[in-house]
Amino acid sequence: MKTIKYAVAAIVLSTLSFGAFAAQSVTAAQAESLNKIGVVSANGATTLDGLEAKLAAKAQAAGASGYSITSAVGNNKLSGTAVIYK
Repeated sequence: MKTIKYAVAAIVLSTLSFGAFAAQSVTAAQAESLNKIGVVSANGATTLDGLEAKLAAKAQAAGASGYSITSAVGNNKLSGTAVIYK
């Protein structure tokens, strides 16, 4: 029974901490109230979801709290850019 309690507690804490630090996609209206801190780019993704995940990871690594994708191009291998905000 203790093992189950510890497992549930670990899952809850890891979910909360991941959500607290992950950069989130923001709308243009939300971006107006944030400070632009730079631009990130990514390439080599095979899907739009994959490209968004790469851009979100780079935004998080740069210390951003939010990002807004500004471009996505390609056929088989996608590349794109995003403005990052804090």
